[in-house]
Amino acid sequence: MYDVLIIGGGVSGMSCALILGSAQNKPFATDKKIGIIAHQKASSLQDALFNNAYGIPAGKLGSELLEESVDHLNQLYHHIEQISGEKVMKIEGEAGNFSVITNKTSYQTKIVVIGIGAGNPFTIEGLEEYIIPHQKVIPEKNRIQLKNTDHKVAEGIFVIGTLAGWRSQLSIAAGSGAAVATDILTLWNGGVHVQVHDSIRK
Repeated sequence: MYDVLIIGGGVSGMSCALILGSAQNKPFATDKKIGIIAHQKASSLQDALFNNAYGIPAGKLGSELLEESVDHLNQLYHHIEQISGEKVMKIEGEAGNFSVITNKTSYQTKIVVIGIGAGNPFTIEGLEEYIIPHQKVIPEKNRIQLKNTDHKVAEGIFVIGTLAGWRSQLSIAAGSGAAVATDILTLWNGGVHVQVHDSIRK
């Protein structure tokens, strides 16, 4: 049983995982089991070139960022289980006891975070009731999002990145994933708000 399982290894998913991983020494997070289904083949980063993203050198390829993020997560926060080579087909259950069914197996998790992009059709069964047209993309693009309030779709289900209704900018997607990570950490901390920072002074 995972405490949280992130679906999607793009910008928002990896950002969420990095923040959750960085809280590993917090008393409320030390015993938490975290996983990410790091499916990246469909990520829009595969064809991206970045010249306008804060903190990223001009000319950086999105395909490089995808590879580097996997290594970054593994090297610093190897307690987070990275699941590769699997695609999520269905989500069922309820908060505290979800089943995430892939093309190979199934996983149990208390919380689900979904960050697979806003492509249409939406390919994960079990969430059809939450699908609406994307509110920040022109209709001709035919993009969708999951209906949510501050990233929360339903109890125990969060959505991040463009699928949450945000515009397709790396900085926005990364911030969305980070925001949900801090919301989950806040839940684990009994509702006391959490941010996780490293400092050269510590």
